Amino acid sequence: MLKRHARAACTALAAAGLLLAGTGGATADPAPAVPSAAATLRTADAAPELLAAMQRDLGLTPTQAKARLAHEAEAGATAARLRDRLGAAFAGAWVDGADSAVLTVATTRAADTAAIRATGARAKLVTRTLADLEGAKAALDRAAGPATPVRYVDPRSNTLVVEEAEAGAAARLLAATGTDAALVTVVRTAEAPRPLYDLRGGDAYYMNGSGRCSVGFPVTKGTVNGFATAGHCGRAGTTTTGFNQVAQGSFQASVFPGNDMAWVAANANWSSTPYVKGSGGANVQVAGSVLQPVGASVCRSGSTTGWHCGTIQQHNTSVTYPEGTISGVTRTTVCAEPGDSGGSYISGSQAQGVTSGGSGNCSSGGTTFFQPLNPILSAYGLTLKVSGSDPGPGPGPEPGGTWKAGTVYAAGATVTHGGSTYRCIQGHQAQTGWEPPNVPALWQRV
Repeated sequence: MLKRHARAACTALAAAGLLLAGTGGATADPAPAVPSAAATLRTADAAPELLAAMQRDLGLTPTQAKARLAHEAEAGATAARLRDRLGAAFAGAWVDGADSAVLTVATTRAADTAAIRATGARAKLVTRTLADLEGAKAALDRAAGPATPVRYVDPRSNTLVVEEAEAGAAARLLAATGTDAALVTVVRTAEAPRPLYDLRGGDAYYMNGSGRCSVGFPVTKGTVNGFATAGHCGRAGTTTTGFNQVAQGSFQASVFPGNDMAWVAANANWSSTPYVKGSGGANVQVAGSVLQPVGASVCRSGSTTGWHCGTIQQHNTSVTYPEGTISGVTRTTVCAEPGDSGGSYISGSQAQGVTSGGSGNCSSGGTTFFQPLNPILSAYGLTLKVSGSDPGPGPGPEPGGTWKAGTVYAAGATVTHGGSTYRCIQGHQAQTGWEPPNVPALWQRV
């Protein structure tokens, strides 16, 4: 489906070029090529270790693993453009298939279906908008307790899912908040999510010489090196030692519960690198922080269980741990165990987030949640350490305007660049080479 989308886009661009050429009666210079979403996210550079883990954990062939990353990048960009176009009628998007070749976009407005199909995606007409369901979830989050530990919007079923650990707990929560039961699907669970306390991305570190967690993603703040990790691993002032038990640094800020985010500033003996620890200790490069869509593949690195892969199930999930509720995390099928907390989630070369908590283990399987990385970068003014070099100027106008490398942009944010205005369609931290006219997977000219 996404391959058809690419062909349709090329055909549309070609037709537009012919119209422009005919207007003035002269042959126009060909429009400069713009990179695909897969090229922007550098899916072709995926490390062999990451591809091998995807094959092992997702049952893919080598060809499917490579194709899946490319399809997911294109699907994310297409879904983001459609979300921007559909506005309030948007009801979610997801990918399906072994190689994520099928993108589905849901809407509450029948008139939108033709526009969705024109991109090569499948259209699904539903009754509830994503905004409506997320609004209902917010009300439940304020009143939820351990008996209803997980709440999330499932775009596939167009419902709000509430997991209950004891019979009748969901019904009591709905009654207490006045939530319409028709919006909700109740799922009975025996799982009890908890922070994975016991304690390069994925390397171990130790807090106050005792508990162990895992490095999320190396970052910088000015001239200071450090890393993002989970908030439940330590509070501001907590000292850390590295995987080698050498003095490393200290927590500068931490939030838990509410969110599960923190960052550690390292001393001068430690340097940030653009890597996550892969299978066998090999380095997996980090090239950016574009959050991938529901259904996309994702892999995790942790100091207890190493490399494991799965898929993204839902974004903006709320989880109630014994210590309190955290919101805005992403639910995945990737397993994890104590000590993996804080560790890296990565999709292709794109940093996704840091391990928060979950249930189950890597022998029987489980569900794990990650705190998205971009809010951590934004909250603490951090810059993700990324690989690669400046690709130089690309197509589009000369630089200038409000766009700035290092800024974390959320979907919907607007900037100016080269005299034009652009709207962000996929949240990310800007970097040199990702100027708005160069990356249509991330920015839409308005």
